[in-house]
Amino acid sequence: MSSYLLTCTPAHGHVLALLQVARHLVDSGHEVGFLTSSRYADRVLATGARFLPLPPAADVDLDHADTAFPERAGLTGPAALRFDMSTLFVRPGAAQLEAVRAELAARPVDAVLTEPLFVGGALLQLLPAGERPPVVVLGIFPLGARSVDTAPFGLGVTPLPGPVGRLRNAALRLVAERGIFGGVQREADAMARREVGRDLGGFVLDWAGRADAYVQFTVPEFEYPRADLPSTVRFAGRLPTGRSDGAVPEWWAELDGPRPVVHVTQGTIANTDFTQLVLPTVTALASADVLVVVTTGGRPLDALPRDLPANVRVAEYLPYDLLLPKLDVLVTNGGYGGVQQALAHGVPIVVAGRTEDKVEVAARVGWSGAGVDLRTNTPTPARLAAAVHRVLSRPSFRTEAQRIGAAMREADAWVTLDGVLAELAAQWPSAASASRP
Repeated sequence: MSSYLLTCTPAHGHVLALLQVARHLVDSGHEVGFLTSSRYADRVLATGARFLPLPPAADVDLDHADTAFPERAGLTGPAALRFDMSTLFVRPGAAQLEAVRAELAARPVDAVLTEPLFVGGALLQLLPAGERPPVVVLGIFPLGARSVDTAPFGLGVTPLPGPVGRLRNAALRLVAERGIFGGVQREADAMARREVGRDLGGFVLDWAGRADAYVQFTVPEFEYPRADLPSTVRFAGRLPTGRSDGAVPEWWAELDGPRPVVHVTQGTIANTDFTQLVLPTVTALASADVLVVVTTGGRPLDALPRDLPANVRVAEYLPYDLLLPKLDVLVTNGGYGGVQQALAHGVPIVVAGRTEDKVEVAARVGWSGAGVDLRTNTPTPARLAAAVHRVLSRPSFRTEAQRIGAAMREADAWVTLDGVLAELAAQWPSAASASRP
């Protein structure tokens, strides 16, 4: 039996993904601690892991950031990105590291498993290997490893092959790292010097590529090719999902009818304003010969208008393992997990997302040929209608989605993760596991 510490920023999607990892490790007989917000204590305990609360300085409610930080409301573009990187991710890093150090002093572990936005993990991995356990990054959103073949993470810019593309990438990187985010980088480096005595060693959003291992939960077919991909990166396939046991709505049999089925969702967090994507999609397809399936992500059904078109069916939640095989198109704002699930079933995608990591998810959907990237958060009904028609009428989209899905079905995320942890245990300095930073 081994002992592991999972660390996670207080964001719903991040925590849900790491809960799956925690459950797998516990079921495999390991001892697991899980450091995150107290808001998720019950869910952590349900996996069999020990719950460890983040200190108040690190317990930022990322799902309601505008409420926690009213000055954030109304920010757009680079200003919004700078605010989020600095306030939501960099500044909690010192308190995150303090909590990790306290736990390691109490219970030495064989590895710390973290997601890329937990900056405390970036600080921990700056310590000498003999003074800490290995740091394993869990890639629960698009790969952020720095490369000459890719633009800086967060811009949603797809690859351009050849020397011209590399020159473009270098120019964009210079603008991003020294211009747009120069102040954020200086803040992060100053914090690292205070906490561990040295700079971060590179751009703050690239730190995961410098970790001891980087387990990316997707397949290479859904990632940009990189000639300089770090040897620490392992593609594991998508995170497994369990079987649903909930009831299906009374209209479920209609999914097997003659009409193509289009599902639209804004997920479970970014669903307070259905005018962004759900209602424009409903309007766009009102007269189309398709069945439109809407989920509200847990919001009450009366959050939608009562006079929906006749071809619309609505539910708060639906069992995705049963729904996805029946879909012809998924319309989404680009949550990484939902996109991965759809592709695993060979479902082509229309995506409209430009916030957080969604801009990178959307860019990969368009680049891979598995769907259409609308390059906006708020598409018009006309653009949505055209995109859905395009995906339905061109077999190439489903062909590419099925190609990626076949690769995902061949992968085994847990075998890959277990293999990485075993390799680290075999090669890591023996003093590290007993160290108490």
